[in-house]
Amino acid sequence: MADTPGTMDHANYSDAYIRDILHSVKTVAMVGASANWNRPSYFAMKYMQEKGYRVIPVNPKEAAAGTVILGEPAVASLDDIDVPIDMVDCFRNSEAIPPIADDAIRLGAKVLWLQLGVRHDAAAAKAEAAGLKVVMNRCPKIEYGRLSGEIGWFGVNTGVISSRRRRVV
Repeated sequence: MADTPGTMDHANYSDAYIRDILHSVKTVAMVGASANWNRPSYFAMKYMQEKGYRVIPVNPKEAAAGTVILGEPAVASLDDIDVPIDMVDCFRNSEAIPPIADDAIRLGAKVLWLQLGVRHDAAAAKAEAAGLKVVMNRCPKIEYGRLSGEIGWFGVNTGVISSRRRRVV
């Protein structure tokens, strides 16, 4: 299927669709960002910042505590962000997505991105009808690495890293 609203196949995104999103986005609101260094959202935020994205952590508990995550002060909600948001990246469960999608639409985001394991077809359809691009059950960190070839640098699918023992001569 084509990558256009109403015809999007949310199980199979084209590389061009993902690449276009990653190239057009500059500011990311990461809903569910964590200050805990061993949480997936922390790794994703750090990676995306290293690639030049501004990532604003959205987490009410962290905001209430005045937490700064990787140099960015946490905010309690998308409404607390005072710059235009290009992408809303959701590290929340599927049931939490509808109000986040509504906020992304209302605030004029260009992309609603739902992390690995997160899918909400009704919220996706509503966001697409409002003109947002939607990605579900994917991670922008992983997709960026895959499309840029960086994943190969770490030995994935290259045959360079192996579980076989090294022969001692």
